[in-house]
Amino acid sequence: MTNTGAKLWVMDRAVTNVASAFPMPDYVLDAVRSIDGVLFAVPLYSGVALVRLTDGTYQPVSVLGLDDTSLLGRPELIEGNIADIYSENGFVVVKDEEYSKLQSPSMGTEFELNDNRGVIVGIAKVPASGLFGIPTLYTTFSRATQYIPSMRYTMSFILVEPRDASSIPHIQEEVRHLGYDVITEQGLIDRIANWYMRHTGMGTNLLMMTAISFIVGLSISGQTFYTFVLENLDKFGALKAIGAKGHELVGMIFFQAGITGLAGYGLGIGLCTVLIAVARLWMPDYASIVTFGNLGLALGMVLIISGFSGYIAVRKVLRIDPYDIFRG
Repeated sequence: MTNTGAKLWVMDRAVTNVASAFPMPDYVLDAVRSIDGVLFAVPLYSGVALVRLTDGTYQPVSVLGLDDTSLLGRPELIEGNIADIYSENGFVVVKDEEYSKLQSPSMGTEFELNDNRGVIVGIAKVPASGLFGIPTLYTTFSRATQYIPSMRYTMSFILVEPRDASSIPHIQEEVRHLGYDVITEQGLIDRIANWYMRHTGMGTNLLMMTAISFIVGLSISGQTFYTFVLENLDKFGALKAIGAKGHELVGMIFFQAGITGLAGYGLGIGLCTVLIAVARLWMPDYASIVTFGNLGLALGMVLIISGFSGYIAVRKVLRIDPYDIFRG
């Protein structure tokens, strides 16, 4: 979605993610183009094929078929000319971390795709690499539908450019009357993300890792502060004996817990940032980022851990009897 950059996406209502595109009949494209407020609309093919490499091995690839006339959604080339995609058997390969799985093809490299000859006529870069760990190839819509077996219909998506932002609600209403869905780019990204988080193991795994990390952090910090209090129990008793109030001791402990938690929070954020920077040196398309939402969530968890740790320590301090301390 990010690489294509279309403002509106028309698709079957059953589509939940990029891997489950249900082909639409050709008349839908004509109907969308006739809607008032549509500047232009073009088809997009999205599918998976098996490529036979020069050494005889096979490699799955994701194939995107661009509109033959406009090539809307074409990637930025670092080698070659985009016009060469119209040449016989022309394909553009994306150079990302999956690029080596195609044996790092250069310009003019040949391969087989469903018993059809393919030739690399361009090497491209894109803002975001594939999610499924397979290389990506671009070609024209007509070639993709000709080379890759499909059902009766071949159009996976329709990319729509509205005349202006005010035209979008009318376009959405008209497309829904046709029985199809039309979503903005961000809306489709959110739908795909929600589907993977809620209907696959990805969300459960992330939740489990976060919960385990939180529980481990909670238990270790609580135990650490409790040990700290036990080791310094005589000092707290002395402070209490010379007139320190209970609320002053509570404030002292929570201040120590807060400062320690914030220091660890800062070190953790710094370590994450360094690791992401190092990962991007090896994988330029590495997608992990630290957002303000992440920072806020992590800060909230740190405050909860610090508060729990301080509470464990405070209970012991408030029960101190100065007489027992000095008697010991």
